[in-house]
Amino acid sequence: MSFKPQIKIAATYMRGGTSKGVFFRLQDLPPAAQTPGAARDALLLRVIGSPDPYGKQIDGMGGATSSTSKCVILAPATKEGHDVDYLFGQVSIDKPFVDWSGNCGNLSAAVGSFAIASGLVPAERVPHNGVCTVRIWQANISKTIIAHVPVQDGQVLESGDFELDGVTFPAAEVQLEFLDPAADEEGAGGSMFPTGNLVDTLDVPGVGSMQATMINAGIPTIFVNAAEIGYSGMELQDAINNDPAQLARFETIRAHGALKMGLIANLEEAAKRQHTPKIAFVAPAASYTASSGKQVQAQEIDLLVRALSMGKLHHAMMGTAAVAIGAAAAIPGTLVNLAAGGGAREAVRFGHPSGTLRVGAAAAQVDGEWTVTKAIMSRSARVLMEGRVCVPAEVLTP
Repeated sequence: MSFKPQIKIAATYMRGGTSKGVFFRLQDLPPAAQTPGAARDALLLRVIGSPDPYGKQIDGMGGATSSTSKCVILAPATKEGHDVDYLFGQVSIDKPFVDWSGNCGNLSAAVGSFAIASGLVPAERVPHNGVCTVRIWQANISKTIIAHVPVQDGQVLESGDFELDGVTFPAAEVQLEFLDPAADEEGAGGSMFPTGNLVDTLDVPGVGSMQATMINAGIPTIFVNAAEIGYSGMELQDAINNDPAQLARFETIRAHGALKMGLIANLEEAAKRQHTPKIAFVAPAASYTASSGKQVQAQEIDLLVRALSMGKLHHAMMGTAAVAIGAAAAIPGTLVNLAAGGGAREAVRFGHPSGTLRVGAAAAQVDGEWTVTKAIMSRSARVLMEGRVCVPAEVLTP
């Protein structure tokens, strides 16, 4: 059998928030991968190094976690009033599929920077010094994100003193606004609470019944009380990720929640929709030691939140899940709001495995329906490597 030289594709490896991913301009992808479908998925799987039965992604750019098994494709804006289209792919580590069902809030922080540096934002829109406002069309969920990117001497400023728990080094602050973040998921009717309730009783065969807040905001998310499932809310990754039985229990809860939210038609579909919905558990504020050894004091936070992504407890917090936390916290009566002490609030600071995060949200009730017009948080982003990523030619020409 004869083999061809590898395909070399212009790409940028970036950190955004507490995630990393490979960024592409749509125009730089091979023609067969410029449209959605099997060829694009096969290419991105090979770029990241999946599927890998060893779970390490040694032969690709992935980092063997959900936070580092990601791809982003940017293109000139197709939506009026926007600067760029942003498409996100969550690449499975051990299975041959790419999940396109949701956004990555952390990598959203890098989209504005990449768009400016790649010439996707008109030069006249970029100040020589100041802040460039980049209007992003999030193509996965058809929502608008506004990124406020610092610029110095005409270039994106990446260095700074903004500290983000879950990221070792400080960097420049990028403020993100997620506009009208309720996710218009198929079957959810566009409602923030697809079941019509702030709190439901979720019956899970083999697990039991529990209270749950199921919300479409930022990303569809199922919130349950930590105490009801035997946790304190202070857990770090090893307490859950090293316990296959508990991971399976979380996946069972997530699948039944997805069914009740109308995101899947049957339980079997959940296995091919790992990126959404997320599942998280909440508890009242308490002091604990973060994964870095940092002491988080109860008086510094409003509540504790732990969330799973792609079947594992996240080392910090997904950006889109943070939007869901902020939205739910702003609405009196949700489990998130009650864990934070109840009542009306416009912002919440929560404790996660790596430390704390603050997110704001503006909520209002209109004609009996809760809406959130905007959620705001700060992240940071940095280019890690620029150049070309290489994949075997056989990926596109088997």
